[in-house]
Amino acid sequence: WKYKIDVLKELSNRGYTSPRIRKEKILSQATMQNIRQGKGITTDTLNTICIILRCQPSDVIEVTPTDEEKIKYF
Repeated sequence: WKYKIDVLKELSNRGYTSPRIRKEKILSQATMQNIRQGKGITTDTLNTICIILRCQPSDVIEVTPTDEEKIKYF
């Protein structure tokens, strides 16, 4: 899967800047780094992001199977 939006930018637009997120312990530093690098996050983190941004998971991420996953599961 991949991110459809710049998560940290959108959070910042809602007033949730990186310093605020760290100070209020909304997301861990490791989670924020994973988001920056396009790596996976937990469903709990996705839930928090969706609540803050007032959106649904499909607004944040897009699931695209790899060729290997297509062979295995399709």
